[in-house]
Amino acid sequence: MNIHEHQAKQILKKYGAVVPEGVFALDVDELIEKAKALKTEKYVLKAQIHAGGRGKAGGVKILNSIEELIVAAKELLGKILVTHQTGPEGREVKRLYVEESSNIDKEFYLSCLVDRVSSKIAFISSDQGGMDIEKVASSSPEKIITTKVDIGDEISESDCKKIIKIFNLNEDAKKQAISLIKSIYKMFVSTDANMVEVNPLILTKEKKIVCLDAKVNFDSNALFRHPEIVELRDLNEEDPAEIEASKHDLAYIKLDGSIGCMVNGAGLAMATMDIIKLYGKEPANFLDVGGGASKEKVSAALKIILSDKNVKGILINIFGGIMRCDVLAQGVVDAAKEINISVPLVVRLAGTNYKEGKEILENSGLELISAENLDDAAKKIVEAIK
Repeated sequence: MNIHEHQAKQILKKYGAVVPEGVFALDVDELIEKAKALKTEKYVLKAQIHAGGRGKAGGVKILNSIEELIVAAKELLGKILVTHQTGPEGREVKRLYVEESSNIDKEFYLSCLVDRVSSKIAFISSDQGGMDIEKVASSSPEKIITTKVDIGDEISESDCKKIIKIFNLNEDAKKQAISLIKSIYKMFVSTDANMVEVNPLILTKEKKIVCLDAKVNFDSNALFRHPEIVELRDLNEEDPAEIEASKHDLAYIKLDGSIGCMVNGAGLAMATMDIIKLYGKEPANFLDVGGGASKEKVSAALKIILSDKNVKGILINIFGGIMRCDVLAQGVVDAAKEINISVPLVVRLAGTNYKEGKEILENSGLELISAENLDDAAKKIVEAIK
């Protein structure tokens, strides 16, 4: 689960990190009223969307007065920002954040995330922070270092020193940076975060280490332990189909292709998407109905797939273990009675009660294409949508 910058900064601040003072609002009048309390010569106005690259897209502005802030805020609220992370459709700005300006001396990059290969927490640091960190990664990889840390109650002093070594700080700034690393580590472990990114992390001209920006992502599987974080969820920033899927406990991610996929099991779902690509088409989604899906859940899954206007055909690939093929088949039939399935539908069933499942589908009156195996199913759905 992603959260906004202003929310991420408040969490980091709670754990001891230094962040600029700021305020957020959902409308301009409230924002201006709150901004008047900030003690600053210049105001930094930031669009709050779940995507990077806001600065280059015009979503970050430095303003010299309240009057300039009013004008800029009215222009920015409701604007569609298109960045390299939003896709061409962009994202509408529905909340704004204003913070005190900072006197920047140096910019750095700092992030940490779960390294699943080593089962450690990986800290990534660079003395080349800012908007073009991606370019640094490709053109000057030696300017970025990765430090992998064993998971425990706290991070060691020696690991902290390894992480910040590339910053080349003086002794006082080093102490501040080490304190920040310890704060981020504690926050990361305590909140079940997947990623914390501070870009840029800055050294001010007053020689203070400050988190000028912050992005945090949490492990959705651990949110039951953190109701206070669940409250930060902004449904305006999520795909409506993915929101609907979460209500039915479906693992669904919308993609850009034309073939909708309904599969049980994440590994089988990945294999299904791969074989669709092998035969020259793109999957429209990742959808795992799970091992013990009811017919109501299967029906909801099919409706979600069909809500995507880009879907030209559907491939259902079920291997019945815990999931019974006859239950899946009945769910498909029930959904078809409520919605008009006007695209080709290929079904491959194997495993528990697959014969009963095939019989239910064959007697349903639906126009569908049966497949014997995954390779056969992929060929048939690609051919059917041509």
